Amino acid sequence: MDREGRGDSTGTADDDLAWELLGSAIDYSCPGFDVRRDDVRLPDGTETDYHYVDEPPAVVVLPFVARDGGREELVVIEEWRQAVGRVSHGLPAGTTEPDDDDLAEAARRELAEETGYEADSVEPLLSSEPINGVANAVHHYFVARGCTPTGEQDLDFNESIRVSTTPYDDLFARALGGELRDGRTLLGLFAYAQHHE
Repeated sequence: MDREGRGDSTGTADDDLAWELLGSAIDYSCPGFDVRRDDVRLPDGTETDYHYVDEPPAVVVLPFVARDGGREELVVIEEWRQAVGRVSHGLPAGTTEPDDDDLAEAARRELAEETGYEADSVEPLLSSEPINGVANAVHHYFVARGCTPTGEQDLDFNESIRVSTTPYDDLFARALGGELRDGRTLLGLFAYAQHHE
């Protein structure tokens, strides 16, 4: 099993906290992710198994619209999230494809597919492992500038998404006020604020 490219190299196999991987298999597959079982040996010698969600890396985009007057606006989405039974408000995001060698290009593609907007420029912001106790997910964040609507959405069969724009300051205030719940959006907004204060 190839685990390259999913995170940094801290906490590697030579660490005395590391678990030894004895074997690995997919227990369940569905569109978007697998449930993987690793057979492992713990540092004290105990052998056991560990299940987690195995999914491709994802890109998350903070897409700033080209506007006159200097007020920054973001392209945002509303998307039905079945796991929590409600509409989630936040940033466009999507998983990468196996042949995605350029994450910035993947971010451009996902932005266009989910929103119909294209960006003049795309720059990396940060990468995170949002729930590394139960999933191997890695989210790569990008800031896209000069975004303009140039086409139609190209959604997957199981995506229900509505697109709009909103002032960055308003979205950030909603995040601070507890109105936004989407973790990818919250991290993206807070990281952007930290890097651009």
